[in-house]
Amino acid sequence: MNYHRPFSFEMPTKIEFGIGLTRRLGEFVESLGGSKALVITDPGLIAAGVVERVTSALSQHGIEHVVFSEVESEPDARGVEASVELFRESGCDVIVAVGGGSALDTGKAVSAMLTNPGHIRDYAGLGVVKKHGAPFVAIPTTAGTGSEATIWSVISEKDKGLKYGVGSPLIVPDVALCDPELTVSLPPRITAVTGIDALGHALESYVNKATQPVSEALSEKAIMLIGRSLRTAVFAGDTVTARADMLLASSLAAMAFNPTRLGLAHALAMPVGSQAKIPHADVISILLPPVMRFNVVANQEKFARIAELFGEQVNHLSLHDAAEIGVRSVERLIRDVGAPDSLSDYGVREEDLEALAEEALQSGNVPVNPRVTTAQDLVAIMRECL
Repeated sequence: MNYHRPFSFEMPTKIEFGIGLTRRLGEFVESLGGSKALVITDPGLIAAGVVERVTSALSQHGIEHVVFSEVESEPDARGVEASVELFRESGCDVIVAVGGGSALDTGKAVSAMLTNPGHIRDYAGLGVVKKHGAPFVAIPTTAGTGSEATIWSVISEKDKGLKYGVGSPLIVPDVALCDPELTVSLPPRITAVTGIDALGHALESYVNKATQPVSEALSEKAIMLIGRSLRTAVFAGDTVTARADMLLASSLAAMAFNPTRLGLAHALAMPVGSQAKIPHADVISILLPPVMRFNVVANQEKFARIAELFGEQVNHLSLHDAAEIGVRSVERLIRDVGAPDSLSDYGVREEDLEALAEEALQSGNVPVNPRVTTAQDLVAIMRECL
């Protein structure tokens, strides 16, 4: 790439990373001036005992708390409104969001709506939020979305059939507390698909037209960590070192795509996931291989480097062959961890593809994709997955 091209990189979130770091949560809340926290999470993490570890850490430091535990798998604006109301009624002064992307995205939206008027949909798009959100600590329990380190919150209004992204550095967490111990109980299948989602973030940022030196370096490290450790995290989930690799990779990949956006897999994921009710990470697992096969001819140098990051010996190969190895390395990883590979399993039909492609073309991820893309290209990519 041309390193003389101007670029911008902003990382407003403080990352606190370490095994067992949850016990210091109270310190981080106090550093933000917090004395009573609204803990935003989902019922699964309550049942798994993860939230109790978080609330205990707050209590041990003298921080009061109330819990909103009704976050849905695709967070709804109603949950945002209910959380804002609970925060105000309870006299809270800091948000602690615990969970995967849904909980953390809800936390971002709540943070925004505590300081900005109107409805969260009023802030759909990039840079619409005007005032910095309320104090906010994000605690990821999956290694996939990287929401703790991104400027985006994706919110649905299921009763209206709406799904939109709110993007602003003003809504990011003040502190991202990344404790690999909290991911150890993650089931193998969720570990697999969220890991592939993180890989999709790193890969699509790495090969796209907007890549820049800082994000490129972050992507390379994330790709290497995922190639090294995702299989172990899936099949020997109590291996804390593998869990640490994956959680770090997830955050690094998120930092990478903040300034660059992504590519076709993520452009398609919004309409496909919304229509077919497919979890985001599942959609990325399905779409990433055909998207890579489509793009490889447009950036063979980067795809060859992906092969090297996966540990493949490609020095003796032509650039073309090395790039193909990069694609096959990712395909093999997805297959090995048992991630889903079929849209038709979720009810997507041939007759749906044109409308989905037209909607995906409106995504800001399409212009930065390494290969110029038409609606028919997107149809062909999805058809491979039926």
